[in-house]
Parts: sequence; C-alpha cells; structure tokens
Amino acid sequence: MASDGGRKQFWKRSATKVPGSIQHVYGAQHPPFDPLLHGTLIKPGSKAPTTPVKLKKVSTFQEFESNTSDAWDVGDDDDELLAMAAENLNTDVVMETAHKVIQNHSKLQEQHKLQEEQIQEEKLVQTSELSSVAHGDNRLVKSVSESHASCSADGASENSSMQRSQSLPHDPTVLPVGRMTDYRISTTPALTEREASRLDKFKQLLAGPNTDLEELRKLSWSGIPKQVRPITWKLLSGYLPANVDRREGTLQRKRKEYFAFVQQYYDSRNDENHQDTYRQIHIDIPRMSPEVLRLQAKVTEIFERILFIWAIRHPASGYVQGINDLVTPFFVVFICEYIEEEVENFDVSSLPEEVLQNIEADSYWCMSKLLDGIQDNYTFAQPGIQKKVKMLEELIRRIDEQIHRHLDQHEVKYLQFAFRWMNNLLMREVPLRCTIRLWDTYQSEPEGFSHFHLYVCAAFLVKWRKEILEEKDFQELLIFLQNLPTVHWGDEDISVLLAEAYRLKFAFADAPNHYKK
Repeated sequence: MASDGGRKQFWKRSATKVPGSIQHVYGAQHPPFDPLLHGTLIKPGSKAPTTPVKLKKVSTFQEFESNTSDAWDVGDDDDELLAMAAENLNTDVVMETAHKVIQNHSKLQEQHKLQEEQIQEEKLVQTSELSSVAHGDNRLVKSVSESHASCSADGASENSSMQRSQSLPHDPTVLPVGRMTDYRISTTPALTEREASRLDKFKQLLAGPNTDLEELRKLSWSGIPKQVRPITWKLLSGYLPANVDRREGTLQRKRKEYFAFVQQYYDSRNDENHQDTYRQIHIDIPRMSPEVLRLQAKVTEIFERILFIWAIRHPASGYVQGINDLVTPFFVVFICEYIEEEVENFDVSSLPEEVLQNIEADSYWCMSKLLDGIQDNYTFAQPGIQKKVKMLEELIRRIDEQIHRHLDQHEVKYLQFAFRWMNNLLMREVPLRCTIRLWDTYQSEPEGFSHFHLYVCAAFLVKWRKEILEEKDFQELLIFLQNLPTVHWGDEDISVLLAEAYRLKFAFADAPNHYKK
C-alpha cells in the first residue's frame, strides 16, 4: 500500500489540473490515463515501452544519398554529403553528416543576417542623402512627392484592375498546375533559382496522367511550394486518387457525401445527448490560431460543422480538446488556393459559397484521414498519447542522459509538458506557418503523424538543451518547457529540426521506410 501511495503522489500534489491536460466530452469524459494509477492495465513488473532498434544492411553512402534526394536539403550541402560517398553507411556517418548539415545552416543564417544588416545600413545612408538634397531644393521635394503620389495611384489602378480580372477556378482540385500558378503569380514574390527548380519538379510530377506518389513523398519531404501545396496535400493524405481522370468524380462524390452528413446530423447538435459535445466545440474554436480567423463568424460556423460531424461519426472517441487545432492547417492551405493575400488579412466570407463548401468538405476529409492514423490518441484514457510520452522519455534517456537526469532531479514529469506536444502535434509550440511546413514532411512519411512525430519531439527537446540545463527551479523549468521561444521561427528552423529528427530516427531506430530499397 505504501508503494501505491508513492505512485499516486504525482497526480495528488495539488488539486489543480496537471499542465497540458485536457477536458474530454462525448465518449472521452475521463482525465488522461496514468499508468501509475491504472495498475490493472500495466503490470508493475512490465518494462516501459522502448523504441525498437532495427538493423539494416550496410550500403554505401552514395546509395543512401541518391535515395533520400531532398531529405537533407536545408542548404547547398550536396558536395559535402557526396564527399563521404566512399564511406560505409553507419550510425556515426549519419550522425556526423546531419551535424555538418545543421552547422552549415547556422553559418548561412549568420551570413544572411550580416547581409541584411548591411542592406539596412545602406538604405539609411541613401535616405539621409535624399533628405539632405530635398531640403536644399523645394522643387525637388515637390517632384518627389508628386512622383510618389503618381506611383501610388498607378499601383492602386493596377491592383483594382487585377481584382476585376481575377476569377475563381470552377474546381480547384482538378485545376491544371500551370493555371494554378498563373492565378497567383501577380502577387507572388520572385522565386529564387532553387525554389523555381523545385516548383518545376512538382509541376512535372503532377502533370502526368498518374502521379507517382512514392516520388511525390520523396520530393515533399523537404517542403512543398505554396503554389502546389493544396493538391499535394490532398494526394499525400489519400483523399485524392493518383489517377487524374478519377479526381473530379472523387471530389464531387466526397463533397456530396459530407454535406449529406451535415444534413443528417447537424440539427441534432442541441439534443440532450449531444449538447456537451457541441458546447465544448463552441468553447474551443475561439482559442485557435490565427486570431483573425477565429474572430470571423463564417470560420466559426465551418469549424463547428466539421468537428461536430466528425465527433458524431466517431463515437469511440467523440470530440476531444485538441482536435479543433488539427482542422486549421488544412483549412488555411486549401483557402490559400483561392486568395493572393495572406490569410490573416482576408475576409473569408467574401469568397463564393460554393468555394467555401468545397474548402469545408476537403478539410473534413483530410482531417479524418489524419485522425485515422492517430485515433488512439483520442479514445478513452488516450492510450496513444500515454504510450508516446513514455516512448519519448525512454528515447531522451538514450539520447541525452543529462537532460533526462536534470528533469528527474527537479521532479518534472514528461507528461506535464509533452502531453500537449502529442495531443496538438506541436501546433501550440510553433507558429502556424511552421506547422504547415512540418506537415509537409509528416505527410511524406509513411507514419509521419504517429511515429516520426516522436523523433521531432525528441529533437525539439534537445534543441533547448542549454536552456533546460540552466534552469534550476521546478516551476521555472516547467514554465520554460510549456512556453518555448519559437514565435519568430520560420521554415529554415523547421528544416533544421527535421534534419535532427531524421538523424535521431536513423541513429536510434531506422531510416524512413520509403527511403529503403
């Protein structure tokens, strides 16, 4: 009994909720499952689940590099990778190579920062010179202002004319890639040579009568160009077939099926047995990001329908807090197919109703495909999340014993910060733009959301190693882990995080399945 009391003390330290915990409704009303409390489900003598280590046959690094293609593509590091082609492929080689890729990225970032500072200094000098000349000649001041007004008028005229000539595609998903790019080109910034080359690769791959999904996954691992992201996500999620001729029929059928569910179930949201579900959805939607979207009544209406229909059709889990976040990336990506400005500055209700219905149905089905692979994260007691948090703890113990020991010494439990990492797929830890880039890779991995995410979380924790070890207080350490400073992160930061996660996966488990021959 004494041992049982010791086991329970973690959850009984205070009456407040454990940080990162969530409230469940409609089939998942109970607090998160704790193996320390449910001795009947996990025997005391059983070992904590560990990450399996699979051995693979030794091959040359040349074979590995040729198969992974863009997996390490966070900069121009190809020459460095190819220079190691004669070496046998083993853990040390992979770890050393990934480390060099990340180091090179850091150097490039420093160079870019210096270049930006120099450009800013030059602009300040030019501005001051122009100002001094202008004060010496009143006619010049008038000329400059007139010229600026003229340019503004011309720009406004061009913008209004562009908006008048802009027309929405009748069917976004079956729209040829060429037209989709032309639709957005007027406000899309000029692409770099590397970006243009990658976009051409995607266009060529998507242009054929049957898209090679295996090649599409390899190409998507290191990021998907914004112009082709909507169609690529629909293909990678399994929502659309690879055959082009079948796509339009599939879209019409699935969209019609979704709105048949709406007609059948949505009116029951105020029934007594569904009130808790709908009320919780209504409470959670205003918490989503970005802020501008959550304040729009039309967006709230769409999200409420998507989440309520999913909950009704999945009674084993019902609606659980956190699922609402998983709709947002799909909705934002699919709406960007129709608009040229940033979604944060756009009034969603200005889009035609038919377009909004297509976006809603597509978001529902793609979210459903994602949740099919991680539904045990949201069933009763959330065993999927419990297992992944335990696996993360074991993985960190193997990767960096010092971090693990530091957390243990200060009595910080992984469940207190990593529960949310698993429940929300790091969406509350990084900006939405980073989540979208992260999901490019997740969807290219065979088990991206369920398995590779574990290694991303491990890389995420190791990323803040120095700051974690400097914290010597339980409360400060926990606050830091729950509020990591990622607000200014961009695609490059995510690319480095993914490279590190890939290194960890290769070193402590196995390479991604689709890179094997």
